[in-house]
Amino acid sequence: MKVSVLGSGSWATALVKLLTNKTTVSWWIRNENAIEHLLAYKHNPNYLQSVEFDLDKIIIDSDLESIILKSDILIVAVPAAFIHKAFSVINPSVLEGKIVFSAAKGMIPEYHAIPAKYFHDHFKVSYENLGIICGPCHAEEVALERLSYLTIACSDVNKAQQVASLLSCRYMNTVISDDLFGTEFSAVLKNVYALAAGICSGIGYGDNFQAVLIANAIQELERFIDVVHPIHRDTNTSAYLGDLLVTAYSKFSRNRTFGFMIGKGYSVKTAQLEMKMVAEGFYATKSLVKVNDDFQVNMPILLAVNDILYNGSSPKKRILQLSKKLV
Repeated sequence: MKVSVLGSGSWATALVKLLTNKTTVSWWIRNENAIEHLLAYKHNPNYLQSVEFDLDKIIIDSDLESIILKSDILIVAVPAAFIHKAFSVINPSVLEGKIVFSAAKGMIPEYHAIPAKYFHDHFKVSYENLGIICGPCHAEEVALERLSYLTIACSDVNKAQQVASLLSCRYMNTVISDDLFGTEFSAVLKNVYALAAGICSGIGYGDNFQAVLIANAIQELERFIDVVHPIHRDTNTSAYLGDLLVTAYSKFSRNRTFGFMIGKGYSVKTAQLEMKMVAEGFYATKSLVKVNDDFQVNMPILLAVNDILYNGSSPKKRILQLSKKLV
C-alpha cells in the first residue's frame, strides 16, 4: 500500500518521520522553497528542524493531485481551516477508492464540518474509508523520540489497524478505535478547552481553578459527543481525557499558548501574528457553536471561549461569569 502525507507543518513532519521507519512515503508540500531546502539539507526548514530525513524513503512533490493519484492511503495533516482551500482545486474523482485519514484536529470553517464529514460529503469517500489520527501526543515529543501514544479511529477497524501498524515503533504505541465521530469531535473540542485553560492562565488563575475547569471540560465534551454520536464509549481513556489533558497543560500546546496570549490582553490578530502557527481551536470554536445550534447541548465553556474570541467579551469578566457555573 502506497502512503502519502499531505501538509508541511509539525504533525506532517512527525508523521513522515514515523512512517519512514516502515515504508517509503510520498510527501505533499506546497512551498517549493521548503522542498528545495529539504532536498538539500534533509530537514524541514520551518518545523521540527531537528528531524533529519532519509531522502531515499521520501518522494516529495508540490502537485497535490499527482500525489493523491499515486497513493492508496492519504494522511491529511493540513490544518483543518485550510483543507477546503487545498482540496478545492482537485477533481473529486481522484479520491475514489482512497483511504483518507485526517491528522487535523479542527473544523472545516466553510461548512462547519469535521474532516470526515467534509470528505464524505464533498468527495464521496465512504465512512468506512475515513479515519482520524489523534493523541494524546505532541509532534515535538515525537521528534525527540519520547514514548508517546496515538489513537487511530475508523469505523472499519481493519483499516485502523493497518494505519496503526505503519505508525507504531519503539517510541510510538498505537491504539485502535471504531469511534470515528466521537474521537474526531473530541480532538476538536480539546483544542477549545486548551484555549480556555490558556486564557485562564493568562488572566492569573492557578492550578486549583484549572483542575476544576478541565474536570468540567471532560463532562462538557462527553455530553456533546454522546448526543452527536450516541454509542457506548469511555471518555476517561487516553483518546478523550488523555488528549484533553496533554493539550490543556503542555508547553507544546499551541492552543494553550494562543489562549494565554488572549488572557494577557493580546488581540486575536496580534496573537496569530506572534505565534506564526495555526491554533485549530480558534477556528473550531465558531464552527462548534454553529453545530451545537442543532443539538442544544449545555456547553458553558465553549460559549465563554466563543464570546471572548468572537464577541468582544472581556476575558477577565467572561471567565468570572463562567467560574460561577463550574462545579
